Amino acid sequence: MGKALPIETTFKLPVPLPSWPPGSGFGNRSIDLGGLEVSRVSTFKRVWAAYEGGADNLGATFFEPEAIPQGFFMLGGYCQPNNRPLNGWVLVAKDGAALAKPTDYTLVWSSESLKMKQDGLGYFWLPVPPDGYTAVGLVITASPEKPSVNRIRCVRSDFTEPSQPETSIWGPPNNTTESFKVSSSRPQNRGTQTLGVSVGTYIAEVNSWVNPIRCLKNNNPTYTSYMPNTSQVDALIRTYSPLFYFHPKEKYLPSSVTWFFSNGALLYKKGDESNPVSVRPNGSNIPQDGSNDGLYWLDLPVAESGKELVKKGDLRSSQGYMHVKPMYGGTFTDIAVWLFYPFNGPSTAKIEVVDIPLGRIGEHVGDWEHVTLRISNFDGSLWRVFFSQHSGGTWVDASELEYQSGGGNRFVAYSSLNGHATYPKSGLVLQGSGGVGLRNDTAKSNLTVDTAVAFSVVAVDYMAGEGPISSPPWLNYMRKWGPKINYNTAEEAEKVVKMLPGKLKSTFEGLMKSLPREVVGEDGPTGPKVKNSWSGDEA
Repeated sequence: MGKALPIETTFKLPVPLPSWPPGSGFGNRSIDLGGLEVSRVSTFKRVWAAYEGGADNLGATFFEPEAIPQGFFMLGGYCQPNNRPLNGWVLVAKDGAALAKPTDYTLVWSSESLKMKQDGLGYFWLPVPPDGYTAVGLVITASPEKPSVNRIRCVRSDFTEPSQPETSIWGPPNNTTESFKVSSSRPQNRGTQTLGVSVGTYIAEVNSWVNPIRCLKNNNPTYTSYMPNTSQVDALIRTYSPLFYFHPKEKYLPSSVTWFFSNGALLYKKGDESNPVSVRPNGSNIPQDGSNDGLYWLDLPVAESGKELVKKGDLRSSQGYMHVKPMYGGTFTDIAVWLFYPFNGPSTAKIEVVDIPLGRIGEHVGDWEHVTLRISNFDGSLWRVFFSQHSGGTWVDASELEYQSGGGNRFVAYSSLNGHATYPKSGLVLQGSGGVGLRNDTAKSNLTVDTAVAFSVVAVDYMAGEGPISSPPWLNYMRKWGPKINYNTAEEAEKVVKMLPGKLKSTFEGLMKSLPREVVGEDGPTGPKVKNSWSGDEA
């Protein structure tokens, strides 16, 4: 654990942002929400800092935006943990009928009674809005005097939507009795069609009370005019898209979908299993409509030689399949980078210092994994990246990514051995607790796919001036990319138990009972378009 210090360093991408190709409102520094113009500010002045509590017990620092453009006003402050460089933003809004000064303030909480390391004292104030207006952020001061009503603006209520806490940022250390927590905020309703806009501010919770901070709402019927056009999408992919590393012992590599189909993949239909159909290279003869009703599924070639060939994948043909979509009311662009693996390998358990191969447990045909880049439409900067991991995943701030050496602003993603979950760093991640769980091993090797070079844009969820992207037929296949085969998990487990010393047997049996659903059965996954994240937000 490091020493608690104020945030002194500001994160910057490895190289400055390029000049984006012209066209559309993307990258123009401000966005019109339909009568409320907002801009993004990422320059701050520090107001108060706590040096205990929160992540790694290193505290958090609270800021106000500075260098606000002329005619714009603060909507709320920003805060972040002290365990990483400063990398944040808040929206500021241009004065007009959609803004109003607060009439007063309510003291939400202060640090006066805390016996901990802190930079002076902090006082958190909730603006009291006039009728018809709403607060979308808090004010923090270093003294008990109420701040001036000129310090912040409230927003007309029709330009707001409900928000919710997202990630916990800070709370007093465990040795205090204070019940106070600060979290980042995000729109409650999120997806490609929703209009909630994140302000970048934070939400405070005192005991069971959550302050009524809301997010903004984009009322602009042409909000997609601020999304990147075709040439800008291409530039964003080449600027940020990751280099994937595969473990040096990986046997089951990715391939292109076309390679999978061209090398003997078969389509099966329920009730006619003895007559599988060879799939055309572009997938044009597989069902293009319907839902995952269990009537169709894909599988490997029947011949053993062909089956083993396809299982191994084909790194040379592999590419990132790009899905581009609006998020947070069109103020961000999400680029989901999908990789396809013909086969997912078996799992390995770790029980204390013992590694235990789990036989066929974890195997299935067809495996789709992805990372999602979240990019600001104000300036085209990369904010954070989502790494998919089995049935979940995690967001990672741009300041915590590993960037390619000499690769500009392109970051690195690691695919775990056999299971292909994606991670931002190499090493072992144990899916479990107490030294017991499933291994997710990642490491650098010569096995790579550079998705800034090898990619295909398969879907764009908006019109950007040049018309929609032509999607490949296979993208609309909504059924399973592999067969459902229920092998005997108990039998597989019994093979392992026989080899274990007595004290590890009960631990292993407990692990088997807790295995996630996607590991227990050999079940091919559905494709990208069936995932909740296709039209919604990431987990």
